[in-house]
Amino acid sequence: MGETKHIESDEIEESKAPLMSHLLELRSRLIKSVLAVTAGCIICLPFLKQIIELLMWPFKLAIVRYNASLVEKGLETVDLGLIATHPLETFFVKLKIALFGGIILGFPVIAYQLYRFVAPGLYKSERGAFLPYLILSPLLFILGSSLVFFYVFPYVMQFALNQQSLTGGDQVELLTKISDYLKLATTLFLAFGLSFQLPVVLSLLGRAGIVSAAALKKSRKYALFGIAVFAAFVTPPDPITQIVLGSAIYLLYEVSILSVSLLEKKVEAGAVDEAQTP
Repeated sequence: MGETKHIESDEIEESKAPLMSHLLELRSRLIKSVLAVTAGCIICLPFLKQIIELLMWPFKLAIVRYNASLVEKGLETVDLGLIATHPLETFFVKLKIALFGGIILGFPVIAYQLYRFVAPGLYKSERGAFLPYLILSPLLFILGSSLVFFYVFPYVMQFALNQQSLTGGDQVELLTKISDYLKLATTLFLAFGLSFQLPVVLSLLGRAGIVSAAALKKSRKYALFGIAVFAAFVTPPDPITQIVLGSAIYLLYEVSILSVSLLEKKVEAGAVDEAQTP
């Protein structure tokens, strides 16, 4: 009886050792990720003026388009800018922009640290299959952010400006807080950038055997409903932005189905080759 308790105690102590090792490894990866974001923030600080001017480009483009429509109607043009409603608002906006830039610059390091944390639990072939996603994920994020920056956001602001016209040609002066504008900008960038990660996420789930191409095909109508709800929730209440984001996500959903299907065919072909090998 005593020997049994001693053996059980040894097993518990042995199980604690790997757990502590994993926790220490996780802490190390998290510290490196935080340091990467901090370094990114520091890099962004000297360029805050240029970053804010870049984020202001969709707003200025929307004003140009809006003024062109006013000229066509024979109305006076407007000269709009952003305002601050409390003394430290601009200061905190700069800090948020620096943090936002730090997260973007530190994202490759964060993704690599995540890979290094899970890599010991993967087979060599699985590690090789996982690496392309580390490259594809930032590229898809940039693609989604570029779509919202160059196409969607200017139309969002133009839509907002068009709502200031009242009957009889009267205009409501739009006074937009700089914090509200930049919050909207970063929200849209993150929404589109993260939405474009859908093929990566579903492909990884397909490779792990959690989802299948057949299941994704059967779930199209539920996916369409979920995409519509998500697009309506994360975007301003204008139909153009919601349609663009919803259409992009659904297209990526179909791409994910194709990707998972190709992965399944590759796995089946590998299983057949192994079975035929003497």
